[in-house]
Amino acid sequence: MPEEYLGYIRVSTPKQGEGVSLEVQKNDISRYAGRNNLRIGLWLDEKETAGKRGRPVFNQAMKLLREGKYKGIILHKLDRGARNLKDWADIGELVDQGIEVHFVNESLDLHTRGGRLSADIQAVVAADFIRNQREETRKGLYGRLKQGLYPWRAPLGYVDNGRGKAKTIHPVNGPLVRKAFELYATATYSLETLGDELYRLGLRNHNGTRVTRNGISTILNNTFYFGIIHVEKVNETFAGGHEALIPKSLFDRVQKVLRGKFNARTQRHAFLFRKMLTCATCGYSLVGERQKGRVYYRCHGGHFPRASVREDIIESQFVDLLKSITYSDEEKAYFRPRILSIRESWKSLREEQIRNLRLRLDELKNRRNRLVDAFLDADSVLDKATFEDRKSGLLLEQKTIEDDLKQLTKNGAQTDKIENFLELAGKALLSYQKGFPEEKREMLKTISSNRNVKDKKLYLRPSIPFYEIANRFENVGCDPERTIPRTWDRLLDVLAKLNATGQLPDLPETFRHGNPQI
Repeated sequence: MPEEYLGYIRVSTPKQGEGVSLEVQKNDISRYAGRNNLRIGLWLDEKETAGKRGRPVFNQAMKLLREGKYKGIILHKLDRGARNLKDWADIGELVDQGIEVHFVNESLDLHTRGGRLSADIQAVVAADFIRNQREETRKGLYGRLKQGLYPWRAPLGYVDNGRGKAKTIHPVNGPLVRKAFELYATATYSLETLGDELYRLGLRNHNGTRVTRNGISTILNNTFYFGIIHVEKVNETFAGGHEALIPKSLFDRVQKVLRGKFNARTQRHAFLFRKMLTCATCGYSLVGERQKGRVYYRCHGGHFPRASVREDIIESQFVDLLKSITYSDEEKAYFRPRILSIRESWKSLREEQIRNLRLRLDELKNRRNRLVDAFLDADSVLDKATFEDRKSGLLLEQKTIEDDLKQLTKNGAQTDKIENFLELAGKALLSYQKGFPEEKREMLKTISSNRNVKDKKLYLRPSIPFYEIANRFENVGCDPERTIPRTWDRLLDVLAKLNATGQLPDLPETFRHGNPQI
């Protein structure tokens, strides 16, 4: 029969383990063992709450005692061993087997009926204390979540400001996390290569080290960055009170890349139009390959006939599109003074759009309130899962409208945006001819939306608003003297509406290579 005892000490968290609690427990147990002539053969320390099962060190102690390798165990207090009734039952089974259990701060004899009853009562009280503490913590967390506050450590890119205060954007890591979304949305990075690029740019995790692949994935899937708090463990969603780091549209684009809607694999050959052409039949991207000195883009799906088109034909068709958005001298002379006259009407249009969005926002909030009332109604048949799903949908729709409203408000000061857009769009052909391959690719992605290939024919559709410019001469009548005024009056009205709703893009620097003056 072994004569040695286990000494078991515990704190609830690793942070508490950095203090003196473990050392105090160990000293008290050592003095108790000395007074009672008990020899401790093994010390076990644990940094885990006793309110739930599954503590690895405690389980190790139970196993050693069951195997008869130690005579008993010495604990600082009863609640150091168990604050849940199942673990307390395991300790009781050990006592029934003749194994000694000592508590330094409680005079409990578990081998007598009275001592066992007293210990059982204390164990029940300890378990109830944990349940009450858990419930109060849960209430506190839900209270803060309903206020739009995130009650846990700030995600990378944000700063903690203390309890009761919203997270704010980190001045250094915030822009880098935003850059992570922007880069991954291009569908040219894998999680590994994105991690390499972010490390090069200076992004570090909370410990000051490299952000891992899983860390990158966590960032890209976190709705917190566009203003929504989602608690995955209970599948509940809340409107955040913090400033969004990215727009929801960018988050949605990233999700499409993550789900495989856009291919982010590294290409073996850097063909000019790689990953930019789609098979009209199966929806997959065409793959570039060189055959007999020419570059072809072909679909490798299992259907026939397979889509296939030559690179020079693609480029020729795109150049024709660029020519269609190049202005004549007469057009340039007409639209520049006309832009000045539409600014006032554009302002009133923008204000009307803002009013409409605010009305939609109020309606969404009313719908959320009615949904909550329906869920709380005693006679409601709305289950929690359905309630959370509908609430999440309303919050996401609300966030989209808030982003649109923010864009409209920001565009209020950009009265020259239409003129800048027209200037850069009008020299797109010259910019393309002077551009490098990656710049040409960027222009093609900006100017065109659908680039589908069926059989051996490319269907290239201009994106909004380039579609309006390219087709400005359709349905304008046959009077040459009235063609340009009719065309440009209609076109400028369309561009003003797009600008008012935030759909008029900021063209990249690629469009500035031509540099002719309009």
